[in-house]
Amino acid sequence: MDQDELVEALLVASRALVGVAARSIAGIDVTLPQYRALVVVGSRPGVSVGDLAAALDIHPTTATRMCDRLVAKRLLRRGQAPGDRRAVELHVSAAGRRLLQRVVERRRRDLRAIVARMGPEEANEGLRALASFAEAAGEVPLDLDPLGWSAAAP
Repeated sequence: MDQDELVEALLVASRALVGVAARSIAGIDVTLPQYRALVVVGSRPGVSVGDLAAALDIHPTTATRMCDRLVAKRLLRRGQAPGDRRAVELHVSAAGRRLLQRVVERRRRDLRAIVARMGPEEANEGLRALASFAEAAGEVPLDLDPLGWSAAAP
């Protein structure tokens, strides 16, 4: 296996996936970085702004401003950490969970159409390769049910 070939193939695939991602948030009142923040908070309920900034590889003040905007849109809520009144936790609101679910369903629809154009053998190979890639990248599946509620939500 040639690593450079694999990297190039991933770059091409990532362009396709970015297109799917961009279409999935079209017409929704969030930017792609704001959506990513909601995904991080949705997969790690109770995360701090500092930890969110680290996860997104952005400056903490940028994360704070982003959270301010998401709170103003009622997609995110802040709360006190149990046992430490000074620590602030982030949680996706019910409206935020519904937005995440809507976007995920749009992506699912577009990805199903793409997968339908693949042969069964290629689809199975892709499944194994992408699962391995996601694990190596440290991605955690976002556990949403059809009603838009995170399984981890309080």
